[in-house]
Amino acid sequence: MEIKNKVVIVTGASSGIGLAVSRLLTEQGAKVALVARSKDKLEAISKELPESFVAHADMSEEIEIKKMVEAVKNHFGRIDILINNAGQGYDSLIEKTNIDTFRYIFEFDVLGPIIAMKEVIPIMRKQGEGMIVNISSATALMYLPNMGAYSSMKRALANISLTAREELKEDKIVVSVVYPYITLTDFEKNTIRNTEDGGWEQDGEPPFPPDSAEYVAEKIIEGIISEEAEIFIHDWMKKGMV
Repeated sequence: MEIKNKVVIVTGASSGIGLAVSRLLTEQGAKVALVARSKDKLEAISKELPESFVAHADMSEEIEIKKMVEAVKNHFGRIDILINNAGQGYDSLIEKTNIDTFRYIFEFDVLGPIIAMKEVIPIMRKQGEGMIVNISSATALMYLPNMGAYSSMKRALANISLTAREELKEDKIVVSVVYPYITLTDFEKNTIRNTEDGGWEQDGEPPFPPDSAEYVAEKIIEGIISEEAEIFIHDWMKKGMV
């Protein structure tokens, strides 16, 4: 899909991958709706991004997601691309998994994107085309100790994405899923943990060097243009992780 002049919703746009991809989209001529819980951060970012729009929302709250999509549609008159990037990590052994925490992360990482999809799909169908990009995780391709809960949710999001791609292809709505690797953002700092061992490390170091948010954003843009079903940040990820 071409990016210039497209209206793009980016959730989790206040930092990390969401912020990086919002900047890159704007550089390529898109009109970006910035979504996150931090309204002050979004308003500061919006001043740097021409024609952007602040749509404050907590992506774990159904009512707020619905109001956000409505506000974007009312402001721009259309929605061409949805990037479901907002999410939070949870590291815990299965035995020690806190069910309340698991339920919250599920609402944030899985139900939030589904609700946003449900809201934009009728809009895109009426327009005659659209694209949805869901940000999963490399952990969805792995079996890591302490990350069963989080990786299962990201695997669920990937499967939902690929199923929706088949369901919506006749409506010319493309659905893609992205698998980022470890990225140099505040994601790990904001991850909820029941254990100090997050499962990524091997002998004190990750198996491959972390990526910058800007690099991941570039790959997401490439995926939007190519409309690939699965966007692997690195080719070696296609063969499975070590």
